[in-house]
Amino acid sequence: MGGAVLGACETGIKPTAMIAAPDSADQVLLSMSHNITDAGIQRAQVKADTAYLYSPSQTAELRNVTVTFYDVHGAPTSTLTSREGTYHWRGGDMEARGNVVVVRIDGAKLRTEVLRYNQAQNKVSSDKAFVFDEPARHIEGEGFTSDPDFKVVTAIRPKGTGGKFTLPNQ
Repeated sequence: MGGAVLGACETGIKPTAMIAAPDSADQVLLSMSHNITDAGIQRAQVKADTAYLYSPSQTAELRNVTVTFYDVHGAPTSTLTSREGTYHWRGGDMEARGNVVVVRIDGAKLRTEVLRYNQAQNKVSSDKAFVFDEPARHIEGEGFTSDPDFKVVTAIRPKGTGGKFTLPNQ
């Protein structure tokens, strides 16, 4: 009998495990605030209600995110908010997800569901629908690539009014 039970256990269905972010985090921070500097000048401040830090991959999974961006002189330029995000602290790349809103200091506003920042290229992008409004132009599209200040926006299937549009090469 014991052999039959043992045999059934070894040949039965083995459970698979899905590890959620909180279960495997090396550290969990509540009310996290992290300043990003370059040559002693503040370039961004990342805040989150909760941060799950993973040392091996050098990433942080963030919940209820607010990021304030600063220019080369340390003056604030824009603020991003989102439900969640990922910050790769080794390379400085970030991804914001869920009701992403970026508001520039001049009132211009970008809305999308996913926004990625590539530090090496100094570019922001999204492959999701977006809406960008500023006093002189309104842009909508199915995705885009831009400089961090949204001065030169290359949109996928753009539509809008005013300003100058850069169409992607097809």
